[in-house]
Amino acid sequence: MRSVLLTTAAAAVVAAAFAASAISAPAPAPTAAAIPERASNFQLTDTTRLAHELHYFKAAPAIVLVSQVNGGKASREAVAQLSKLQAKYKDQGVLFYAINSKDSRDAAAAEAKAQKFAFPVLLDELQLVGEQLGVQREGEVFVVAPKSGFKVAYHGTVAETAKAIDAVLTGAPVANPRVEVKAGNVIAFPERARKAEHSQISYSTEIAPIIQEKCVACHQEGGIAPFAMDSYDIVKSMAPMIKESIMAERMPPYFADPHIGTFQSDMALTFEQNKKLIHWIEAGAPRGAGGDTLALNKSKAPEWPVALGKPDLVVTLPADVPASGTVAYQNMQVTNPFQGDTWLKAIAVKPGERTVLHHVTSNHTPDRGAPPPKLPGGSVGSYTPGAEPQVIATGAGAPVPAGGKLSFSMHYTTTGKAATDQTQIGYYTLKAAPEFIKRSTVISDFALKIPKGEARHKEIAYLEFPADAYIYTLYPHAHYRGWSVELKQKTPDGKESMLISLPKYDFNWQRDYDPIEPILIKAGTKLIATWIYDNSTDNKANPDPSIDVTWGEQSWQEMMYFRVNYRWADETVSNIRNDLQGKLMESRMIGALDTNADGKVQIDEFTGTM
Repeated sequence: MRSVLLTTAAAAVVAAAFAASAISAPAPAPTAAAIPERASNFQLTDTTRLAHELHYFKAAPAIVLVSQVNGGKASREAVAQLSKLQAKYKDQGVLFYAINSKDSRDAAAAEAKAQKFAFPVLLDELQLVGEQLGVQREGEVFVVAPKSGFKVAYHGTVAETAKAIDAVLTGAPVANPRVEVKAGNVIAFPERARKAEHSQISYSTEIAPIIQEKCVACHQEGGIAPFAMDSYDIVKSMAPMIKESIMAERMPPYFADPHIGTFQSDMALTFEQNKKLIHWIEAGAPRGAGGDTLALNKSKAPEWPVALGKPDLVVTLPADVPASGTVAYQNMQVTNPFQGDTWLKAIAVKPGERTVLHHVTSNHTPDRGAPPPKLPGGSVGSYTPGAEPQVIATGAGAPVPAGGKLSFSMHYTTTGKAATDQTQIGYYTLKAAPEFIKRSTVISDFALKIPKGEARHKEIAYLEFPADAYIYTLYPHAHYRGWSVELKQKTPDGKESMLISLPKYDFNWQRDYDPIEPILIKAGTKLIATWIYDNSTDNKANPDPSIDVTWGEQSWQEMMYFRVNYRWADETVSNIRNDLQGKLMESRMIGALDTNADGKVQIDEFTGTM
């Protein structure tokens, strides 16, 4: 390859000539794309990091989508006109969204702010949604009728949108359901021209390895998934469901925003894996040549995690769960089975009956009257649906003081069928004391109150760290109304940075998020948790949208809870700093009330049940 070096002046001339030719040249013709009869389900994240799933809004009378690009005249004019329609149809429940299949999140956010967009801009980073809808230009409008099976009742210019909405609202056919859009910049969708290549994607060498890496841990014989992905025939038969689950971002069950933080055991599909799977399925999921990699590597779920092996000690917690009614927390204790002070390197909880076990929490309880233990006590294992084994960071350990009891709080929910649970907790111990002590704390707001019917209620709480610390684990928890959650740090100089964001929280898949490298938190830093709750009728998991919801232990109540595992920077096994733990807890009350995190509680911040 020849390299050509241009002087600054020459480069400017070339750039100017190119720009002039680009202005005078006609806009390229878009690649032909058919408008679908119905809008397939998808989930996209908006510029504020909130997720939106199309088919979540089954009860909406109409949903209006518009293709948008930054700086485009057609986009800005369309959004401005649709903003007026949004105000007109707001009381009738019509939803409006822009879909950006071209620009970055930050750039789209800047455009939305500068132009004062009145409705969310969804980021179609992989272009899969734009491809499926048949988008070709900016400013294309789609009016979707959820109550008619998400039929695309109208596609065309913004000028005819009001008539289309009126028709959908009255149940009448749209007079002109397809109007050609000729204005606006063409949006390039390169994959449309590669359909022949998609039909050549190899199941054996490309698709099966992705499934083996990201799906089989659950989708194997004896795994927690409802079926095993152990052959091409199974994958082929499930292909439509697999596509919908990926497009709706329900699977794989890993929900951390890929733009914020990097975490261990990342189960998410990479962008390239995501596109490859979808395009292969859209090509008909061809078998192609080569062996059936999944069948050749067929496996059974192990009794205990392969990476950890057999535990050093197992505690079994039996319980009978009735068919119906509310079950109070079952508090169980076992005599501490460890001989002397013990350090844990990992804990694996094996639920006996997943259908009824909501969660397990625990702690070490010292014997009454005995001298205070030398080691700080703490959790000895926890479980929520979808949880992975808890592995303590390298160089650290979870302390279990000698003597006392291991106390467990078991939360069960009834299913209409009596069940017997035999949950087991496997402990993996260190053979020698570690250097650092793993500690835990919880950011919460016990005064939360979620108004009845409210779709996006926000709760904020924080803790202020009195000394430098390293974060090991981030773990958010809520019940069925939890919609999204974030954790950010605010340093003493007022600077903020996001540590983790889950644009869509899923109660059925709660897990620890362990940063690749422990995160240093400086003294005086506030860790601020923000939860969004959906107490509306759109939330089909909502136990009762007609009531105000407050803090409570049962699933039909709610929690605002964010656990953080960490170590104090200057604490070691030989230099225990229980004083720092006490100072940390001093910020809990003000952190639950001080919504704007300014270190003061104003009258208007006494909200909820306060």
